Amino acid sequence: MRVLHVVPYYAPAWGFGGVVRAVHGLAGALAAQGHAVTVLTTDAGDRGQRLPVREEVLDGVRVLRCRNLLPALRKLNLSSPAGMGAALRSSLPDADILHLHEFRTVENLWALALTGRGSPPVVLSPHGTLGYGAGRRWIKRGWDALAGRWSARRIDHVAALTADEAAGVRALWQQFGIALPDHAVSVIPNGVNPAEFADLPERGGFRTRWGIPLEAPLVLFMGRLHRRKGAHLLVEALTLLPQAWLAVVGPDEGELAGLQALAQQRGVADRAVFTGLLTGADKLAALADAAVLALPAVGEGLPMVVLEAMAAGLPVAISDECHLPEAIQAGAGVRLEPLEAATIAAALGPLLADPARREAMGRAARALVAERFTWDRVAAAMAAVYQRLQRG
Repeated sequence: MRVLHVVPYYAPAWGFGGVVRAVHGLAGALAAQGHAVTVLTTDAGDRGQRLPVREEVLDGVRVLRCRNLLPALRKLNLSSPAGMGAALRSSLPDADILHLHEFRTVENLWALALTGRGSPPVVLSPHGTLGYGAGRRWIKRGWDALAGRWSARRIDHVAALTADEAAGVRALWQQFGIALPDHAVSVIPNGVNPAEFADLPERGGFRTRWGIPLEAPLVLFMGRLHRRKGAHLLVEALTLLPQAWLAVVGPDEGELAGLQALAQQRGVADRAVFTGLLTGADKLAALADAAVLALPAVGEGLPMVVLEAMAAGLPVAISDECHLPEAIQAGAGVRLEPLEAATIAAALGPLLADPARREAMGRAARALVAERFTWDRVAAAMAAVYQRLQRG
């Protein structure tokens, strides 16, 4: 099957978060299963950098990039992709499926404007971005008023990450006055490649690099430093966990200075480190040295970082809005609700003090990922959706 993915940013633009990793993982798994996969994207790179505008093959996936005319628009999660229309007109006739990612993107407007009679079926993966509570509320409302109904009518199938997201899709489509039949929505989660996390580096390297005592219980936060991700709650909780350290790993989206000031104000700056974005071996070293991954976030879809931590054998401490009740039910994680410092500290404290419990939770985490959240399984489920759409 020939699949064309359209997405505003793609590997190696890891700083844009879970969407990039999710599309990269799915595209690579589909290619490994024998499908011909093309990704049409832009030159958006990390920290405002631009990636080369050229055709290349990454992990078996053909990647085409268009030049952003106004890179500053990325701060508003918008693109100005020059040549996107021409690239789509060239690529669409050869595609069996058009797969769009996120909902409110300039790239999607280009793609949907070129669909119609004779064009391939259109699949949308919202990636947790549909709700107005996940940031940029007024931009989203304005977008929906102008283009939401027009876009939704041209989408044949929505692949939601969770049952909650599927319900959100139905509610938004109803807001647009569109009846969405059950067969037009599926629930297909994100995935990981367990082999990437099977052999972690020897413990101690990350701690040595960042001055963290080898014996100290270490809470790990990974994600973009945005208010809704909840890193500030972990800094507050650190005041109630006097033996613990906190490592905040991720690219700054306006919160770093405030988090560092908060750590100073609360007297925990000597037990909190801020590393910036880590990838590859550096990221694995952080996972190897942590006692638990904590994500007290709101407005999430299905966080890639939580799945990756579980694949690495880490217990996880997560909010309800991470939409992973399976982790709690399987004994792989603890629930952080309500999202308050005292509650978070009360959940983390006993876990940090009990290595045997953490080890058992880590085993449960790896087993859950292997059972339900591998890219092989996810790609097979997505390919089944594609095949149903092709059959009509």
